[in-house]
Amino acid sequence: MNQIKVLDLQSLSQGLPAITPAFGAAIAEAGAICLTDEAHQPGVELGVEGEFSTQFKLDWQPVTEQTRRCWNDEEYTTEQAAYGIAFLLIVQLTNLTVIERSRKGTGFDYWLGNQDSVATLPFERMARLEVSGIRRGNRGQINARVKQKTEQTRASDTQGLPAYIIVIEFSRPISIISAKQNSEGTVFQ
Repeated sequence: MNQIKVLDLQSLSQGLPAITPAFGAAIAEAGAICLTDEAHQPGVELGVEGEFSTQFKLDWQPVTEQTRRCWNDEEYTTEQAAYGIAFLLIVQLTNLTVIERSRKGTGFDYWLGNQDSVATLPFERMARLEVSGIRRGNRGQINARVKQKTEQTRASDTQGLPAYIIVIEFSRPISIISAKQNSEGTVFQ
């Protein structure tokens, strides 16, 4: 019998190569807000569809009133929460990790590199990551967002690197992961 793996949002506070522990802790709080606001309890299952088909249980710390006041901007909170879950999904489902924030205008959010080579600098940019969050959306809205974000990555297609597009919808919760192939037709996993 297969046991469902847990994505613990609090583990983001340990950081990643391009995510400081402080930023990781902050986006974990954003995730807790989004999931709690949608009436989910720790242990709720996140369905993953698209390039991968699996499920994870989500775990997070309780939301305090101070946390709610801090994360009062729903749009910003949803975006930050989506980053956190997307980072955990990339680390769990691929051999990649977040190695660098992308600059504005590139069409994607983060550079991804091999998890096995994070001890050696400089990190090799192996793929791109574009993330989007939707607090409450139907399947049509989710699919439209995936398409929009896939198109957005065209600005950096000249890099010749594959791209992962991850859309997180919090009311279900569900994650759609789309993989855009590189110029040789491959996607790293």
